[in-house]
Amino acid sequence: MPSKPARPCRMAGCRNRCEDGKQYCPEHHLVVERARRKRLEGDECAEFYQTREWRMLRKEVLTAEPLCRICREHGRLTPATIVDHIKPIRQGGDKMARSNLQPLCNTCHERKTIDEGGRF
Repeated sequence: MPSKPARPCRMAGCRNRCEDGKQYCPEHHLVVERARRKRLEGDECAEFYQTREWRMLRKEVLTAEPLCRICREHGRLTPATIVDHIKPIRQGGDKMARSNLQPLCNTCHERKTIDEGGRF
């Protein structure tokens, strides 16, 4: 009995064919699988940042220290919009300890995340 014709890969612009029962060609299957795993890992953090306890703590930190800590050290007065974990959670930093939190502006937070090898 003849087998089904191979389907085209679902990745935009890819002209390769998929193996039986797969949606992506072997080349893109790994890429899609890695992205899926990364999304699932990120969901834990996303859930944490939506908790009532975090939102209240974030508000307390920004109320107590409304200016970006890094900018202030450099003589600039920039409003803080992000509460950053000094030692990242993924590296064992305490999620809720005030001593591990600092208010930052978006620019300083992105720069710090890049320096730590983060997502930006």
